Amino acid sequence: MTTVRRGSIVHVEIASADPERTKGFLREVFGWEFESVPGMPYFPFSAPNGPGGAVMPAGAERPPGVLNYILSDDIEADLRRIGAAGGKVLLPRTEVPNLGWWALFSEPAGTILALYQSSREDRGPTARFR
Repeated sequence: MTTVRRGSIVHVEIASADPERTKGFLREVFGWEFESVPGMPYFPFSAPNGPGGAVMPAGAERPPGVLNYILSDDIEADLRRIGAAGGKVLLPRTEVPNLGWWALFSEPAGTILALYQSSREDRGPTARFR
C-alpha cells in the first residue's frame, strides 16, 4: 500500500444544487457507492483509487463546486507558509470531531483549497480524511 504523504489530495467535497441527482449520476456513470451520515446531509463515497470524498448540498456559503483537501502534518505551519507565499487564510484551523482539523485558504490567483490534518494516532500522520 502506498503511503499518503503531506501535500497529497486526500478528500474531495462536491457541493451540489441537487445532491440526490449528483449521487445518482456518479453512481450510474462511475459505479460509486454512497454512505449516509446520520443527522447530516453529507454523503461520503469511495472512488476506486481514491481519494474519497463526499457529496453535500450547495448553499449560500458553499456554491456548487469541488473543494480539494490537501494533507498537512502541521496546519498552523502550512497556514504561515501559505500567507508568506501570497495566499489568504479564509478559515483558520478548525476541529473535525474525532478526525482532526481542517482549514480553508485561497492561493494567490483565488482558487479555494482546504488543508486536513489527522488527530487519530492509530491512523498516523498520513491518514486519509475518513
